[in-house]
Amino acid sequence: MHQVRVLTPRQSCDDAIKAIEANSTTANLVVMRGVALGGQGDLLLFDVARENVNAIVEILRALGIEAAGSISLIENVTVISDAAETAEASAGGHPADAVIWDEIEEQAEEDARLSWSFLSFLVLATLIAGVGRYLDQPILIIGAMVVGPEFAPIAAICLAIARRRWTLLRPAATTLLGGFALAAAIAWVVWTVADAAGVIDRVAATTGVATNFIIKPDAWSLVIALLAGCAGVLSLTAAKSSALVGVFISITTVPAVGTIGLTLAVSAWGEAWAALSQLSVNLAGMIIAGTATLAVQQLASRLPPRKPARRMARGRRDGKSRLSRT
Repeated sequence: MHQVRVLTPRQSCDDAIKAIEANSTTANLVVMRGVALGGQGDLLLFDVARENVNAIVEILRALGIEAAGSISLIENVTVISDAAETAEASAGGHPADAVIWDEIEEQAEEDARLSWSFLSFLVLATLIAGVGRYLDQPILIIGAMVVGPEFAPIAAICLAIARRRWTLLRPAATTLLGGFALAAAIAWVVWTVADAAGVIDRVAATTGVATNFIIKPDAWSLVIALLAGCAGVLSLTAAKSSALVGVFISITTVPAVGTIGLTLAVSAWGEAWAALSQLSVNLAGMIIAGTATLAVQQLASRLPPRKPARRMARGRRDGKSRLSRT
């Protein structure tokens, strides 16, 4: 279940209440008069089944509440309520399959903006990847993949294309490509200084059987990128962070950027180009698959909801109240 908090002008409040009460997937409506918008508005609190959040938000927007007040979505972990159980049973589909587009778009807007924290993690991940390639240590490559934050702007690009939110596309692409360019440049400078100081061996910087996959893009690179893009977007829309970690480990983006910085420093132009090709293949595959996945989810969300399966009543037994977990 999700809790919805609505700050509405007084003239829209009654219409909002009627719409909420008429929807069978809502429950536990609370109305507080004159406590919002400087005393000129009302506060509404209610629970709604996750599968129907998008529809409820559209109804409230149609009343003009978004312009004059606000609509806030708060995810509940556990709701102990017979009414909530009934509302959940009235919703079609499964809560885990529901995509709340407003939440996804808000997160994408945040991820599309370039920030110091994003750059810091990306530079650190790139340097770790460079060390992993130099020492030929796959465990360091995996660590760099996990630290890298690049999937957030990739997902924002996919959302911008799939949902036609073109204002997101430019900042997301700038964050992604600008971040990679800056991280590669910093790694280049660091490895150039290390090379000038005699700290690194040029042969070691361009060899390594265990990490050679970084400079050998092939058809499988594209296949993995397509699968990772699909899984990554699904993990974000379903809020499965553990699955997203698996996506981080499967894609060769940050390792390629780290290798570019290392090989440029030792003038290994062929390997730098091969790593750039690997990076391009992975980015293209993830964006294509991620966009397609969001498009399919968007199409599915427009289909009429399936008739909910009849659920076994779980009324109070032996003095115990019903526990609705969503």
